Amino acid sequence: MTDVLLAVGTRKGLFIGRRRRGSWQLSGPHFPAQAVYSLAIDTRGPRPRLLAGADSAHWGPSVFHSDDLGESWHEPSRPAVKYPKHTGTSLERVWQLHPAGPAAPDVVYAGTEPGGLFRSTDRGETFELVRALWEHPSRERWMPGGGGLAVHTVVTDPRDAAAVTVAVSAAGVFRTHDGGASWEPSNKGVKAVFLPDQHPEFGQCVHKIAPDPVDHDRLYLQNHWGVYRSDDAGATWTDIGAGLPSDFGFAVAAHPHSGGVAYLFPITADIDRVPAGHRCRVFRTSDAGASWEPLSAGLPEEEHYGTVLRDALSVDDADPAGVYFGNRNGELYASPDAGDSWRQLAAHLPDVLCLRAAAVA
Repeated sequence: MTDVLLAVGTRKGLFIGRRRRGSWQLSGPHFPAQAVYSLAIDTRGPRPRLLAGADSAHWGPSVFHSDDLGESWHEPSRPAVKYPKHTGTSLERVWQLHPAGPAAPDVVYAGTEPGGLFRSTDRGETFELVRALWEHPSRERWMPGGGGLAVHTVVTDPRDAAAVTVAVSAAGVFRTHDGGASWEPSNKGVKAVFLPDQHPEFGQCVHKIAPDPVDHDRLYLQNHWGVYRSDDAGATWTDIGAGLPSDFGFAVAAHPHSGGVAYLFPITADIDRVPAGHRCRVFRTSDAGASWEPLSAGLPEEEHYGTVLRDALSVDDADPAGVYFGNRNGELYASPDAGDSWRQLAAHLPDVLCLRAAAVA
């Protein structure tokens, strides 16, 4: 069985799991007492680089990196992510760290609150603000979601380094085809159920987007009510929520190798944020959203109330693929067989905010 590294960001530190010869060990916390809201495992270089967006109540947010699988961590002497003085604002949180595709081997994106996107060309050691998104004409009408005004999702096209898609809570989806020089809203078909006009150009509260690994024009989207698929790289969206116990939720992830396969963790409602039906179940589609099946073998059978947040459902790139989720109860679960069966890796952790996993040597 392939060795896997699993990074688990929680409200009070980072935990690191290692699977060697099928056996799991969990260590930590790293960054004790700091909330870890974003993680990345960059496997494009000669050795993996871990990135962590940690938030100290005393020192504020920062981006750390490790080149030895979490044994040691480095923080730049100057803030890696910092808003320029002319913006009149400051960094509140790093919500997303995303290594770009193979066409841009040293590029890493950081999505931040208050609603900014930053780009690094040195694998996450220093970042610069992507000004065109920050200065977008619609920005003054962007409204914060429940967690704040945040760029929380970044998707890059492996065919074209200049094509980037972001999701902003609560401004919706924006795309660039020229490396960030210009941006356009891309929300056609996605509802904003809380607005008088439920189909605005922007203003949707998109919770997460995941790209299909085979069809690079296909994206899956979990909205604040509504599950959608795009077959044209985000230009238009189609509702695929039929067959789910609820189409409200936060997380969505796609299988790392198989096209048409994606995972969700449905939540009862925006005013009742617990698992749908009070059952701990991941739902999987194998036909790009035409149908859904519940996955619960090995998961708790009793009533369950652990909410899974937007970045707390993840997959690795092993074969067979592993699927992982953590919840606000501090429980951590893993499937070694693409979701067919599950086991609990940990309990009583601080509430889990984000996960990233990758096969490592």
